[in-house]
Amino acid sequence: MDAGLLIAIVVVLVLLALLAFVAGRQRRSRRLQDRFGPEYDRTVEQAGDRRAAETELRERAERREQFDIVPLEPEARSRYIEAWRHTQAQFVDEPVEATREADRLITAVMRDRGYPIDDFDQRAADISVDHPQVVDDYRAAHAIAAANDRSEASTEDLRQALVHYRSLFEELLEDRPDGHTDDADGREAEAARRADDAEGREAEAARRADDADGREAEAARRADVADGREAEAARRADDGRRPDRSTEEAR
Repeated sequence: MDAGLLIAIVVVLVLLALLAFVAGRQRRSRRLQDRFGPEYDRTVEQAGDRRAAETELRERAERREQFDIVPLEPEARSRYIEAWRHTQAQFVDEPVEATREADRLITAVMRDRGYPIDDFDQRAADISVDHPQVVDDYRAAHAIAAANDRSEASTEDLRQALVHYRSLFEELLEDRPDGHTDDADGREAEAARRADDAEGREAEAARRADDADGREAEAARRADVADGREAEAARRADDGRRPDRSTEEAR
């Protein structure tokens, strides 16, 4: 065989191998992007290198395969839904404690589902495999909860944390082994969510009404105090104008 032809064949084979390698790598990247969604972009940005980020995401997926993740029993699911409703109602009067309770509920559900719960960063990484669309909400809620523990979170911050916690909470409750939810369960969850929203609005309206009543009562109390001071001032003025009895008798 002609040497030049042999060299050309080798070059073509090498090029085909390189093209196959690049195509395979692109397919793997697309699969990771499809699986992790926004978490893929976040990990690439954090790692500063696409290859390192993809390695980390594959390791997360491999670790996740070692877990026995199970759906909640119906009784446990109902119990958690009721506990969340209580937490949401509690937020009106005790936002700090309600936010802490929401964090505890998330951790408890994860434990019952089969996720390790020892370390937050690892919990978030594990959750990102099954729930990549809401894991960033979980991180944001946890950051606010940490600020809350340092007395650095406002009530509005805590309200946002509760919203973030809720997005993951609902997904954890609705998961099935095949990754789908039953229509009936979906309708039940949606009805429960709407009921919770209505209860939250009613509780907020009641709180504002109580605040208004409190302000009116305080204004009335201050008016009474002012009236009392005026009456006392008038009495003292009358005493000052009234002639002294002993002086009158002496006259």
